[in-house]
Amino acid sequence: MNLITARQGISRRPDRVFVGVACILFAKLLLLRWFFFSEFQPGGIVIDLSTALGLTCLLELLVPHRWRTRAAWIANLPLSFLFFAAAVYHSYFGSVPTYAVLTALGQVPEVGNVVSGLIKPIYFLFFVDLLIALVRFVWTRARRRGNRGGLNFGARKSERPFASWNETATRMSRIVVSVVLVVCLLLSGVWINRGLAISNEIVRAENVGFLNYQVSTAIEKRQEREFIASTTPEEIAAQVKTLQQSFPFVDQKAASSSGGKSSSSVPAYFGAAEGKNVIVVQMESFQNFPINYKLDGTEVTPNLNKLAAQSFYFPHIFQQIGQGNTSDAEFISNTSIYPTGKIAMSTGYGDRIIPSSPRLLEDKGYKTATFQINSATFWDRNQLYPALGFQNYYDKPNYDNDHFNNFGASDEEMYRVGLEKIDEMRADGSPFYAQFVTTSSHAPFEVPEQFEQFALPERLQGTQLGSYLNAQHYTDYALGKLIEGLKAKGLWENTVLLVYGDHGGLSTAENDPAWVSSMLGISYDANVSRFNIPLIVHVPGIEQGKKVELSGGQMDFVPTLMNLLGISLDQEKHLVFGRDLLNTDRNAVGIRYYLPTGSFVGDGVLFIPGEGFDDGTAIDLDTHEPVTNLEPYREDYEYILQLMKLSDDYVKVLPKRGPGQK
Repeated sequence: MNLITARQGISRRPDRVFVGVACILFAKLLLLRWFFFSEFQPGGIVIDLSTALGLTCLLELLVPHRWRTRAAWIANLPLSFLFFAAAVYHSYFGSVPTYAVLTALGQVPEVGNVVSGLIKPIYFLFFVDLLIALVRFVWTRARRRGNRGGLNFGARKSERPFASWNETATRMSRIVVSVVLVVCLLLSGVWINRGLAISNEIVRAENVGFLNYQVSTAIEKRQEREFIASTTPEEIAAQVKTLQQSFPFVDQKAASSSGGKSSSSVPAYFGAAEGKNVIVVQMESFQNFPINYKLDGTEVTPNLNKLAAQSFYFPHIFQQIGQGNTSDAEFISNTSIYPTGKIAMSTGYGDRIIPSSPRLLEDKGYKTATFQINSATFWDRNQLYPALGFQNYYDKPNYDNDHFNNFGASDEEMYRVGLEKIDEMRADGSPFYAQFVTTSSHAPFEVPEQFEQFALPERLQGTQLGSYLNAQHYTDYALGKLIEGLKAKGLWENTVLLVYGDHGGLSTAENDPAWVSSMLGISYDANVSRFNIPLIVHVPGIEQGKKVELSGGQMDFVPTLMNLLGISLDQEKHLVFGRDLLNTDRNAVGIRYYLPTGSFVGDGVLFIPGEGFDDGTAIDLDTHEPVTNLEPYREDYEYILQLMKLSDDYVKVLPKRGPGQK
C-alpha cells in the first residue's frame, strides 16, 4: 500500500498497487496468526490470503480512484493497531479477542502499568510498513520542497511502482476484481458457517481466520437478539432444572445406605450458620498454591493457613471468570450464573435485575454492602452493584489514599473503613452481608516498602514470581488484621467468613511452569496451577476444620453459603447453576474465556476440548499427569456445554431495571 496523489493522464500500474495492498495485509494476518497459534497450517494460510484479497478488492471497487491509495493507508493504520492490540491481549488472556473487547478499552488507563508489561518489541512489526512510509514521505518532501505531491517512494511519476489504476483499469478490469471478491466472500461464508459449530473459540478462530471470527461473533449476536425476543426466564429455568436432575451429583446408593446426602433428607450442615453475619473476601490474583506452602521453611500465608485449619477448605476450586476478570468474579460469586465470556458482565448486563445473594439476604432482613477501592465506574461496577441488589457500595472516595498502588488505598485501609461501616449496618441489630474486593495483590505485585514485606531468597529477587509471593503475603497479613478487628468488635463468633481468589496471577509468559516448579520445589502446571484458586469458609461453632477434596468453581459459592445459612434455594425458587459443595459427591464446572468453551473441571481432572470432545486433552489435578482415557468424562463435557448455553440464555432474558430501580 502507498499513499499518493493520483493525477489524470499519468501512467498507472494497477497490478502493482493491488498486489502491494494485498501482500501487506496478508503479511500482517499471517503475523497475527503466528502470535495466536505459533504455527502456519496450509488451511490457515489460504484463509488469510483470501481475506487479504477480499478486502483489497473492496477497496478497489468501492473507493474512487483518486482516493484509493489514501484510503489504503487510512485503513492500514487502524488495522495495524487492531492486530497489535489483539496480539497484546492474547499474550495475557490466551484467547482470541472479539470486537466486543473494544468496549473495555476505556479500562486501560486504570491498569496501564500491567498492559505496558505485556507489550513485546516484536509486536511493533505491525507498524514497520507505516514507519517506512513515514520516513520515505519525509525524505521525498525534503528532496522536492516545492512539489505539493503526496507520498510516494521516490520514483518518477511515470515509474511509480504502486500507483493506483485509472478509470479504465489498464491491467485489471473491474470484472476480474469483482469475480475475485465474490469467490473470497463465498469462501468466507463457508468457513464461517463451519466455524459456528465449533464451541472452542480458539480452534474456531484458527479455522476461520481472525477477521472472519469477528463476523461469526456478530452473527451469533444477531441470533441472540432473535432468541431473547422469543423466550422467558421461567422457561429457561425449567430446562435448567431438568438438565441438573439428569446429572449424577449425588451417589444415591451411598446416600441411601448411610442415611446422608439423599435428595429427600435434610442436607448436611443445613442451617449451621442460620441468622449469622456474612463477610465475603475476594482476594486479587490469589492462586491456591501459596496456601500451606513454606518457602525455605517460612509460611507465605500464615493467617490463611491458620484459617484453613479451622474451616472448610476446598483446595480444588477453579476460576470461572470471563472478560470482566475481577468484576466477573464478583458477579459469579454473588449469582452462581456463568459469565458469558463475550463481554464483561458488569458492562453487558449491569442494566438487569439479577437474582443474587444480596437480594436473597435482603429479603431475610440482612443489610448488604460491598467494598472496593477503585472508582465504581471501573468495569461499570456502578451498574453491576445495583444489578446485584447491593444496598450500598463504598468505592474510591470513601478511603484515605495511602498510595499503595495505582488503584489507590491498601487492603488495610479498605478493611478499616469496612469495619466502621459494618458498625453502622448492624446498629439496629440487623445481620449483614459484606463483600470486600482486595486490590493490593494486583499485578505488577509491587508492595511499597512501608508495608508488610516477605523476606525473599536471592534466587527470587527481581522476578515476577518473587513479587507475586510478596504481594500475596501482604494480602494474607491484611486479612489477619481484618480478623483481629472482627474479634475486637465481638463479631467473630457470629460471622461466616468466606475467602476465595478471583483468578490466577502469575503470567505464563514470565513464569515458565518448569522454572516455577524448580524455584518453589512444587509441581506447577500452566493450566491447573494457574486457574486453581482457594476457597475457605469459616463457620462459627464448627471448630474442627475439614478439607473437602471435591472439585468445584466460583459457581458453587452461592448454593454452599445458602445451605449453611439454612436458606432453601428450591423453596425460594432461586435458580443457580452451581452446587452446594458440602452435599455433592461428583461435580463438574465449566471454564471458558481463559480456556476454550467446553473446558471443565470434574472428578479430579481438568479437561480441555479440541475441535470437540474426542480430540480433547485431560490432566490430573493432583499429579498434573495426562489422563489418556477420556471416555468417563464425556457425560461431563456434554452436560457442561448444555448448562453454559442455558446459563447464557437465562442471563440474556433477565428483565431490565427501570430508572433508579435496584
